[in-house]
Amino acid sequence: MSFDQLSSLESQPTTMRRQDDPQYADDPEFQQLSQDLMTRLFSLTGNISRLSNEIALLGTKRDTERVRERVHELLEESKDSFKDVGEGVKKIQSWEDVSPSQKYTQQKLAREFQNNLQAFQDVQRRALEKQRTSATAARHALEEQQSPTREGSGSFGQQQEQETLRLASQDEVDFQDSLIVEREAEIRNIEQGVTELNELFRDVAHIVSEQGEVLDTIANNVENTRSDTRGADLELRSAARYQRNARSKACCLLLILAVILTIVVLAATLG
Repeated sequence: MSFDQLSSLESQPTTMRRQDDPQYADDPEFQQLSQDLMTRLFSLTGNISRLSNEIALLGTKRDTERVRERVHELLEESKDSFKDVGEGVKKIQSWEDVSPSQKYTQQKLAREFQNNLQAFQDVQRRALEKQRTSATAARHALEEQQSPTREGSGSFGQQQEQETLRLASQDEVDFQDSLIVEREAEIRNIEQGVTELNELFRDVAHIVSEQGEVLDTIANNVENTRSDTRGADLELRSAARYQRNARSKACCLLLILAVILTIVVLAATLG
């Protein structure tokens, strides 16, 4: 570094803030996207909590159609949100030329996304298990309700009475059967959502794993460079010592030659 460059650095103000230095300024688009993703992840955390409370009511005395509607709505809303957030997280992870603070943000977002998604998948599986149990019980109850109508024994009057009861309860049977069909459709929908989010979880985990390998490679390169630098420094110091020793020897030889030359000149003069 020249004297002029050093003087120009010394003349710069020392009160510059970190965020005013272009070297440390984060990409505004990166910052906005990361903030949006963190906000949506926080909202999803609340959805998971509410969904867990609603699922706990399934199969109990407080189980109603309204409860099932809320479970369905929260499952669908959260699933779609996780898909959108997952795409944003993948975009953040593939950002190029990131600063150390951005790298920390990448890691934090990936960790928060994976933790939230895993919690939501656990809730999905609980809902799926509850729905399957409920649909199986309803199907068995419906079959038991229909079984007396298949028995043809008894007098003519009893048969007429059974036929009347069968016709009167047919609407209820059809209604119950439609509810079972809806629950079975909901089960298939939840299963599909579980599969889709499993793929998203693997995608993000793969990207994070690849970044980890890249970071390990960079770290190894830095360590190798550091080792090479230390080796070069040792070689330079050794060369400097050799040069100093050679210079000292040269000085000694010159001094000896000067003494000898002086003696010769004096001897010639006196002679």
